[in-house]
Amino acid sequence: MRRQKTQRIDELLNMVLREEGLETPINEYRLMHEAWADVMGQGIVRYTGNMFIKNSTLFVQLKSSALRQDLMMGRVTLVHRLNQAVGAQVIEKLVFL
Repeated sequence: MRRQKTQRIDELLNMVLREEGLETPINEYRLMHEAWADVMGQGIVRYTGNMFIKNSTLFVQLKSSALRQDLMMGRVTLVHRLNQAVGAQVIEKLVFL
């Protein structure tokens, strides 16, 4: 006998995480610890200091003022690429400190 209302386990897990309010913190963690390194590469990660997300804004401390100036020009693209890497709309803005 075949069940009529079967769901995939990943859909169920996402639904439970969303209901418990854990989806956003997990996506924020993934963005800062996985997506940042994947999108930016190890060359830039070396110059990255503290990062935190507040009110859908990612704050990133950079150890190089020249790198900060270069990255400021492409902030909109970086926001899009980071969100795409996570697979969710996690941040809306990017601020370099």
